[in-house]
Amino acid sequence: MIIQFCGLSGSGKTTLAENVKRQLSQKNINVEIIDGDEYRKVLCADLGFSKEHRNQNIRRLAFVASKLAKYKIVPIICAINPYDDIRQETVCLYENVKTIFIDCALDVLIQRDTKGLYKKALLPHGHPDKIGNLSGVNDPFEVPANPDLIIRSDLESVEISTEKLANFILSNL
Repeated sequence: MIIQFCGLSGSGKTTLAENVKRQLSQKNINVEIIDGDEYRKVLCADLGFSKEHRNQNIRRLAFVASKLAKYKIVPIICAINPYDDIRQETVCLYENVKTIFIDCALDVLIQRDTKGLYKKALLPHGHPDKIGNLSGVNDPFEVPANPDLIIRSDLESVEISTEKLANFILSNL
């Protein structure tokens, strides 16, 4: 099984993945987190944030995930993954890919702003610190039409979201 997350920055993807990894390891299920931020520093350092580059980033992460899945490790691709076409491509290329939408209202994300990205994206045009390509603000984020599971990180606790995802994985292994 391969889990591909999609969700805006700050929606709780990494927190959820880490919690599920801990919980499932207690049941002797190996989970590996393929964190988009971490992989962008090494495996995907040559990529920018255009649609083409974002899609190539997901292709690379999905390839790594497919190699792990062959060894009975459940990989969680923990990335914004903003485009439906690349999510569908991943589903078509690899076996048993599940798309999990980590949904969170934009106003909640702006309040959380864990990385300070929303503040920078909302700066006035021409400001030297402005980010011009933040998914969901000034760059597209396509909400998945038919995700396998939706986690509402703005409406449910981390514990409930963790339990929901862990149960989903267990029931689909």
